[in-house]
Amino acid sequence: MIRKMNSPLWFLTPYVLLFVMFIIIPIIIAIGLSFTYFNTIQTPEYVGLRNYIELLTRDEVFMQYVLPNTIKFAFIVGPVGYIMSFLLAWILAQVPHRSRTVFAIILYSPSMTAGIAMAVVWTVMFSGDATGYVNALLLNWGFIQEPIQFLTSPQYLMNIMIVVALWGSMGVGFLAMLAGILNIDQTLYEAAYMDGMKNRWQEIFYITIPMMKPQMLFGAVMAVVGTFQIGAIGVQLSGANPTPQNAGQLMVNHIEDFGFIRYLMGYASAVSVVLLVMIYSISKVTFNILGEKD
Repeated sequence: MIRKMNSPLWFLTPYVLLFVMFIIIPIIIAIGLSFTYFNTIQTPEYVGLRNYIELLTRDEVFMQYVLPNTIKFAFIVGPVGYIMSFLLAWILAQVPHRSRTVFAIILYSPSMTAGIAMAVVWTVMFSGDATGYVNALLLNWGFIQEPIQFLTSPQYLMNIMIVVALWGSMGVGFLAMLAGILNIDQTLYEAAYMDGMKNRWQEIFYITIPMMKPQMLFGAVMAVVGTFQIGAIGVQLSGANPTPQNAGQLMVNHIEDFGFIRYLMGYASAVSVVLLVMIYSISKVTFNILGEKD
């Protein structure tokens, strides 16, 4: 009995149970509810594909604003944040240990305090009155004659959301890349320079990136999942869900709008399933690009 308890499978049991309980089962329930009309009070009523048909053919807000906003936001914040994570991790790897630790904490901390910073820093910075930092500077420099409503203007809201998201994008993926770079055998660089490598760019492309593909893959997946799941930024900045004229409305906001404001859980589940398929598809492409070929 004791020998059986020493099996590695027993160590995986807590993770498997938690994964099934909090990931697999909710996904199955969401898929099931997506085929129903469910208002959280009455018993779910099976409606077949009606929710998906309405989402793709009748939901003008989703097709005109939510889906384009989500794609634009994800395809800017994801790749740019990913490249920034790698470059900053590579730069930090070149500095001494003590300074590197301090700078790593500084860069990582926004990802942990993004919600607090949203209310304390960014809303004050882009406040729509003359006391907002950006408006105050523009007024003092004579660029504008009256304050700009940054957080309620469709013209500026999405751009501000992208800036805030990039500011807080140095998360776990950034730390994984930093660890991957620091664990590369330094003798490889010495041997490469002896064989004719000439500069740091060749060092990055021929040694650093190939030697840390697992960390690059992990960072890419985290960037994809993180950017598609972000939804609180627009709501917290503008203070409304839906955001003003749906300018910052993302799929997560659409799910919250129908699920927790209108209590149309079946329809919200259909949107969440579409989001799940999008995340899975892009993650699959990322695996094919950065994963090991063998």
